[in-house]
Amino acid sequence: MSQEVNQLAEGAGAPAAPSGADRAAPPAESVFAGAYRALTLGVVLSVSMVAFESLGVATVLPGIAADLGGLGAYGWGLSALMLANVVGTVVAGRTADRRGPAGSMAAGMLVFAAGCAVAGAASGWPLFLLGRALQGLGVGAVMSMAYTVIGLAYPERLRARMFALLSSAWTVPSLIGPVIAGTLAELAGWRGVFLLMLPLIAGAAALTLPGLRRLGGPSGTTGSDAPAGPWWKSPLAAAVLLTAGTALLLQALLLKNPVLLVVLALAGAAVAVPALRRVTPPGTLSLRPGTGAGIGIRFLLCGVYFGSEAFLPLGLQELRGVNASLAGLGLSAGAITWVAGSAWQARRDGRPGGRTGSVTLGFTVLLAGLAVMAAAVLVPAVPPLLAIAGWALGGIGMGIGFNAATTDTLEQAPAAQQGLVSGSLQLAQTLATALVSGIGGAAVAMAHHHGATTRAGLLFTFALTAVLALAGVLVSRRLRPAPAG
Repeated sequence: MSQEVNQLAEGAGAPAAPSGADRAAPPAESVFAGAYRALTLGVVLSVSMVAFESLGVATVLPGIAADLGGLGAYGWGLSALMLANVVGTVVAGRTADRRGPAGSMAAGMLVFAAGCAVAGAASGWPLFLLGRALQGLGVGAVMSMAYTVIGLAYPERLRARMFALLSSAWTVPSLIGPVIAGTLAELAGWRGVFLLMLPLIAGAAALTLPGLRRLGGPSGTTGSDAPAGPWWKSPLAAAVLLTAGTALLLQALLLKNPVLLVVLALAGAAVAVPALRRVTPPGTLSLRPGTGAGIGIRFLLCGVYFGSEAFLPLGLQELRGVNASLAGLGLSAGAITWVAGSAWQARRDGRPGGRTGSVTLGFTVLLAGLAVMAAAVLVPAVPPLLAIAGWALGGIGMGIGFNAATTDTLEQAPAAQQGLVSGSLQLAQTLATALVSGIGGAAVAMAHHHGATTRAGLLFTFALTAVLALAGVLVSRRLRPAPAG
């Protein structure tokens, strides 16, 4: 599903103040009117290409890892992208705040294209991971600019329509992306999935960049604006430290030497945790009732959902002999039912039980779907395609919990912290995906190191995400602070 990237820098992810588009643009009733048509198509295509890449690569990643000798570090296939995403988001946001979005979007697309080319031409797993990291830098920039552009280029009356349009840009890739990627990998090889991205990137750039070049920076900023305070206390420095510390932690988990593993893992945590504290609101790490717990709930939801989903294609293809196209249907099913769960929660929002009850229900349904999916992957007696139905159930739970928790958390955030809380929610999502995927990959590698099978590694991974779901049921009670008195 959509990884809607907001800035960690203050206010970078929030809609901008009315700009020249509000003052000078003629009245328009459609985002596809002449003045906006090319930019709208370009921004939507930009988000759609990210969605297709995300779902398509997840489908064929088991085959890539097997071909390039990367099954021992499988989790890095996703973690490399997600960790680089953090840095790309922050760099693009800060640059756009000072110089406008055109340069950030162009650089993001160029780096994303370079990452696709490197990954598609990789002859070994390390080079492939370098390509994934470049893709992550590009994705962070492209997605953050897609939302920033809405505040700069569109009048206020059209912004809600554009936000809805960007959300819908994930629907078609969710339906066809895994199937196309799986079929293409079977017919022409997995490298074709990355080559297919290059014309999509070129088309998005041709439609988007001319319109962005006509935009200035956000209202009230100039290219000479400098960040306040020393650079080592900036959000960018904290994001780099968080990324480096998390990467060190995940890499340590792949080591065979237990002493070195513990030492480097602790060192990574010692770097990452203080950095995380600096880029999130007070009370986040302690799950303080209110916004702190809301950010923690986002971490748990995404750890359960994306951490489990990352290993669904691997389990179905390696353990159950399902081809890539059918395995990708599980990703499509979860993405579509996520939308259905969100719509259902939106209709009952405000009814007895409140959003806290919806979050609890979401975690419970997600856990039930995880149990069905895991059984179909791990137990030979269970039909493997039942995993698709299980993950469709999990997607419903994710939609219910995600929608309720996000709405309530942002509603509680003070007006002066909307950008910080919004960015922290996205950071929690990205970090959870990278961490749980990396831990799951380490579990598979460790199982192989000790003569066990992939089944043992996946059993540990699904057990871990089940524990996170149970923790979410408990933490959901903290979404709202207790009434005074």
